[in-house]
Order: sequence, then C-alpha cells, then structure tokens
Amino acid sequence: MNRLSFKDFTKSLIVIAILVPIISGNLSAQSKNPSPLNFPTPKNIDNMLFYIQRDPNINTAIYTINYQENGKINKSNPIKAYWIRYAEKGEKKDFNYLQRKFAYGIETKTLENEEFEFKFVSYKKLALTLKKIEADQKYHVFANVNQKKIQVEKIFVRIEGGSFWLPNVKYAEVTGIEALSNKTITERMLLK
Repeated sequence: MNRLSFKDFTKSLIVIAILVPIISGNLSAQSKNPSPLNFPTPKNIDNMLFYIQRDPNINTAIYTINYQENGKINKSNPIKAYWIRYAEKGEKKDFNYLQRKFAYGIETKTLENEEFEFKFVSYKKLALTLKKIEADQKYHVFANVNQKKIQVEKIFVRIEGGSFWLPNVKYAEVTGIEALSNKTITERMLLK
C-alpha cells in the first residue's frame, strides 16, 4: 500500500471522529441525505462522553471517561474508547491496532485544572476539550464547529461508497448542546 493512499484513508476516517470546523450551516437534527441504516442509541453506558456512528454498519465507537481504581481520572489516558458491535449481538470489543493508531484513537495532553485537550490520531486539525463542569461535576467534551461551541454527544459520518482504504466520506455531523443557547443542535462539516 502506498503512503498517500493510507494517509487519505485515515483523513477520511477521522472525519468520523470529529471534525473539520469548516463548512456548512446550521442543520436541524433531521438531516438531508440520511443514512439508510437504523442506528441504535447507546444506553446504560457508564461514564460515556460521546459516540461515533457511520453508515457502513451499525457498530458504534464509544468514548468514556477512564477512571482509575481510586475513582480519579487517569491523567495519562483520560479517555477510553471501544466498539459496541451492534451488528454482532451488541458485543463490546476494543479497537484493533489499526483503528487505534490510524483512525479512531486519540492523543491527549493535560492542560490545567483537570482539563485535557485531545485530537484524533487521523485528524489533528481539530482540538477537542475534556473538562469537568461545575454544574453537574461531570466531565464533558467540547468542540468548536462552524463557530459554535458544542458539548458533543454524538458524531455521525455519512459514507457513500469508496473502499475500505478510501471511503467516500460525504460529511460528518456533530450533535450536542450549544453552549450559548443551551439547546440541542446538529452541525454538519464537509471534508475538503
């Protein structure tokens, strides 16, 4: 496999993950060109921050707080990620090496006051912030998308065709709570 193809592959995959703060306008939670699949909503997942779904199948990438046995956040690895393989009876499964190192994995750095910045390994242009909120004393993830600060709840990546190594990513949508309005919004991003 040549390097350029692999690089293009990882770029496309991470749109999955979050996002290019470039692009289109505000969309309602109901999207144009929705996936033909019927995605389950993850439920009863301890310490879940957000999840990613994409339309090759209904398997879902879950991102949770990684607490240590003493109940404190693991500062060297604050987020744990894995699959819920709904297409395989809801089995929980860790990312494989390629998924962790080139697509869905994350790199984090500690900021201050138990805040962390993280980026997806395959798309480093967008920095996300993990921080504890005073109001509920829980950790949440924030992203700036289309000039809006969003508390991220889920990400959907629309893929139409392509191949395993070079999927044709049409767009990514980030859904969550907008900081200014405190309302649920969905913002679409296109990969350019």
